[in-house]
Amino acid sequence: MMLGLSSARFTRLHVIISLVGIASGAIVLIGMLGGRQQAGLTALFLATTVLTSVTGFFFPSRKLLPSHVVGVISLVVLAFALLALYAFQLAGVWRGVFVIGAVLALYLNVFVAVVQAFQKQPFLKRLAPTQSEPPFAITQLVVLIAFVALGFVALRSF
Repeated sequence: MMLGLSSARFTRLHVIISLVGIASGAIVLIGMLGGRQQAGLTALFLATTVLTSVTGFFFPSRKLLPSHVVGVISLVVLAFALLALYAFQLAGVWRGVFVIGAVLALYLNVFVAVVQAFQKQPFLKRLAPTQSEPPFAITQLVVLIAFVALGFVALRSF
């Protein structure tokens, strides 16, 4: 039982929040690439991405896991993005802080989604059962390169 929900329901809720964060983040990123800000979708992206990280800490664990480290990093990055957007109104250097923070937070969500896909999807699990095999590493490298490139373009366009 987590927050009054069964494990299965809590996991489902966590996954839904995460997918909403990824989808809304992708739309926000596309907007940034075109030099546009979408206030409502940005708020949805930031809120669901914060919730994804926070709810991740409610899963039972007896030790510090890589997912906890990613969650902490994500929350720190999101704190800066939130400050840049809402406290500093994207003025001056804070525009870049926001773009880098938003893109990095989205990347971290996608990074975890790839990890989960390789753990849960039978086809992918067969390709990389321990996640140290080349298909997993190549997939994560392609995702990283794509986000670095998109982040660079977003930084210049937004």
